[in-house]
Amino acid sequence: MKATIIKYGLLVLTTGALFMAGCRKFLDETDPSNYTEDTYFTKPEHARSSVNAIYASLRDPMSGDFNGGPWTMTEFATGLAATDLGQAVNSYFIKDLHNTADNAYGENYWRNYYKGISNANLSIARIPGISMDAAEAKSLLGEAHFLRAWYYFNLVQMFGNIPLITEPVDLKSEQLRPKQAAPEDVYKLIVEDLITAESAGLPWQDASGKVSLGAVKSLLAKVYLTMAGYPLQKGNQYFDLAAKKAAEVLDSKQFRLFDTYGDLHNPAKKNTEENIFMIQYKTQVIPGTWQSLIIPYNKNISAYSAETGGIYATADFVKSYDAADLRAKEGQFFFTEFTNQDNRNLKVNLGGYFIYKLFDVAAQTTTANSDLNWSLIRYADILLVYAEAANEVNGPGAKVYDAVNLVRTRANLPTLAGLSKEQLRESIWRERWYELCFENVTWFDMVRLRKAFNVKTKGFDNYVGHKFSYGPVLTERELLFPIPSTELRNNPNLVPTKGY
Repeated sequence: MKATIIKYGLLVLTTGALFMAGCRKFLDETDPSNYTEDTYFTKPEHARSSVNAIYASLRDPMSGDFNGGPWTMTEFATGLAATDLGQAVNSYFIKDLHNTADNAYGENYWRNYYKGISNANLSIARIPGISMDAAEAKSLLGEAHFLRAWYYFNLVQMFGNIPLITEPVDLKSEQLRPKQAAPEDVYKLIVEDLITAESAGLPWQDASGKVSLGAVKSLLAKVYLTMAGYPLQKGNQYFDLAAKKAAEVLDSKQFRLFDTYGDLHNPAKKNTEENIFMIQYKTQVIPGTWQSLIIPYNKNISAYSAETGGIYATADFVKSYDAADLRAKEGQFFFTEFTNQDNRNLKVNLGGYFIYKLFDVAAQTTTANSDLNWSLIRYADILLVYAEAANEVNGPGAKVYDAVNLVRTRANLPTLAGLSKEQLRESIWRERWYELCFENVTWFDMVRLRKAFNVKTKGFDNYVGHKFSYGPVLTERELLFPIPSTELRNNPNLVPTKGY
């Protein structure tokens, strides 16, 4: 038997369910029930299921319980999030800028995203050897390349110098304990993967939630925008690439802003209109598990038995919104009161600004089983990517104003006009902070810009030296999360993150 063992675990999808090869007879060569690379990658349906398995790693960091949730890591790192969940020590270590390499949130991202990369590498290597329809194979490979790019894009931003693995790994491979690559090399692969996915014949939209051409072009625009900033600082050429790629998404007319903010957390609006790419969930099958984290601690408002108070917005951040901004009004992006679980006519004061834009109303009030997807890329983000990048290249222009003003008009704010390039730049940044908060976007913006939003002045401070409204001060080490200590122990070729 030729069995390839992937360092981070090989997941194979069969008959619609994930399983990990690990039964009692796993190493028995004569056991016909065991799949190996050679016996599995033989049919078109194997190609589809292997690609389906790559998506699974998107969900793993989205968990939430009394120990907190890995997805909150980049939110607490912004200084705009608060928590009442005392036992979730990983949240406090990040929030108070006392993070260590032992933090379980970072370990979760590292482990699961490299698992996704391993599965992508396997699909990319083996699908070409399957006898199947050429167009279908090309499309599946496009999905695999996109997902590998997604995982690497997030990992390189979070951890900096990371291993770059592009082939399946077995026990004899030099990549079993890989060395770190320069970020520029990782970005080179990310761009190559996305260009490959762009020509894979994917549809502009996919109502089932699979990778679409809209998702590919949107992510490529975000990658180019990041490459224009820190740490690569490629500047104007990459702002131009970002603007042109985002413009392709805008000009396609395939996407639109929702009319109301309620649609951002409406399960009926999955994978449509504003939602370009999402993590897929289905009630009673694979429900979203972050709902207990975003509700206040023991206020008796929810059908969930666990009310953790795991994450909510700081009052200083919410109060920094313009007084007219609809997003900061009650029941839009945030909420401060809700009905009692036993008497929905009775209002309960929540004692803070909780995150309504992530709130599944049906799950919280009746089912305790969420059907809500998690949005990874939405159209508002791409409008602002275009506006920022195009302004950097050519300064204020009609299309730049149109893009940012679409976001502002929905928020009941006056349209922008007559600004200098510098004034418009900060106005667009503010819209990104206000529009995309608590969607795992803001910290990445902070790092690529080396800027942090000052909730008192409503301006932007340098990242290093910025003081959070509750006291801690950012230093250079917070520009990255630490490579997990578990990885450092298992792989002597890894160099610890500076400052940790």
